[in-house]
Amino acid sequence: MMVQETYKTTWLAKAPEHWNRLRIKNIFAEIDERSETGQEELLSVSHYTGVTKKRDSLENETDFISNAKTLVGYKKVAENDLVSNIMLAWNGSLGISKYNGITSPAYCVYRIKGDNNPNYFGYLFSTAFMKAEFRKKSFGIIDSRLRLYSDKFFSIPAPVPPKAEQDQIVAYIKEQSKKIKHFIKKKQTFIGLLKEQKQSVIDKLLINKGKKVKIKYCVSKIGGGVTPKGGATVYKKSGILFLRSQNIYNDGLYLDNVAYITEEIHSSMKGSQVKKNDVLINVTGGSIGRCYTYFLDEEANVNQHVTIIRPILDILTPEFLMLQLQSDRIQHQIDMIEGASREGLTKGDISNYYLYLPPKEEQAQIVSHIKTETAKIDQAITKAQKEIELIKEYKEAMIAEAVLGKFNHKIVKS
Repeated sequence: MMVQETYKTTWLAKAPEHWNRLRIKNIFAEIDERSETGQEELLSVSHYTGVTKKRDSLENETDFISNAKTLVGYKKVAENDLVSNIMLAWNGSLGISKYNGITSPAYCVYRIKGDNNPNYFGYLFSTAFMKAEFRKKSFGIIDSRLRLYSDKFFSIPAPVPPKAEQDQIVAYIKEQSKKIKHFIKKKQTFIGLLKEQKQSVIDKLLINKGKKVKIKYCVSKIGGGVTPKGGATVYKKSGILFLRSQNIYNDGLYLDNVAYITEEIHSSMKGSQVKKNDVLINVTGGSIGRCYTYFLDEEANVNQHVTIIRPILDILTPEFLMLQLQSDRIQHQIDMIEGASREGLTKGDISNYYLYLPPKEEQAQIVSHIKTETAKIDQAITKAQKEIELIKEYKEAMIAEAVLGKFNHKIVKS
């Protein structure tokens, strides 16, 4: 059924006149096929990565793919199906699957109708204007309670180009995305080289500064966290920060995808409560050894993949401790442990690493000198990171234009 003329006044009017305007119910059909074995590939969906294999997003090999006792009864997904997390669809947590598999029974699975290219609609649904439509049609008092149910999803209008144009748009977006990905990869390689250069400068300024002392003699705590009972199912959209290894980097705390726990759970996990000036270090998996100082004033907690190191502030500054943990000297020792044992970095390992420990006043001077010597490198890193952010913004704008037919047709390969 064609959408009524009232939609001519919206963004939909920007699409070419010869395109159809249809409600999503005329483009996709809901599918509810259930797994009888639970042995299929488990899939997840997010607004960051779209539909992916759940195993690819695990922090460590020892993590469970799912907290469910059985995956029997999970919804089947076929390649090119649209998977929607109805609780976060308003924020873009839906996408076209590249895989056959299964997904949570709480998600919705839709299959393309007729002679249409599902990837065109995957790109369309990722745009800001479509996410605004999803939000308007979602039910809930606050963001964490919003739900986009199928009947409301199906009522949303969408542009439907002829199949040949759908294919052309998809080809164009893929070609441009490939170039953007190559640009980002080159910039990331450049940033990596700059960070190596910076680390070399830091290492030279740290060597033989003061007497050698084992870490255990200049800290008041070395301890890891735990994952709350229920795992990811107890994470909230707000509350107490719950820091995991994907949040800890050598150049900062990355909180875009941070989880939260309730005050009650936080209180029950006293041994892993984080204090300001604690140094947090990843102790397992591919990110082992990454560390950063917690400078925030708000309460936080950590899971079992992160260990808290609490310096005795009278003799050791947090930044000086962090810089030494990040040094090639200690990182090399961590790499040797990781290579020899699947257990990861233990409290005993950390306790027995040696630090160079000059007087506290000299520590501050060394840190200040390091900042001065590495300032230009930091500026170059920031510039490259900004260029990556700008190209990502361009990609979003490019997709938003292309799905409405506004792109250079000559760029598309025949």
